[in-house]
Amino acid sequence: NLVGKPADEAVEAIKKENSNLHVIKLEDGSPVTTDERHDRVRVFHDENGNVVSEPKIA
Repeated sequence: NLVGKPADEAVEAIKKENSNLHVIKLEDGSPVTTDERHDRVRVFHDENGNVVSEPKIA
């Protein structure tokens, strides 16, 4: 579970697990496209830089 951890740490953990994924950090509430890609993970963080929801492929 990456919720509550620093977003930079979460990004590195995801990349370490699968280096083929395109990992994107976004502030919670940021607008995103609705297209689905199986190689993209979005990491949403709060104003303190901590992950607010479990990152998932989207």
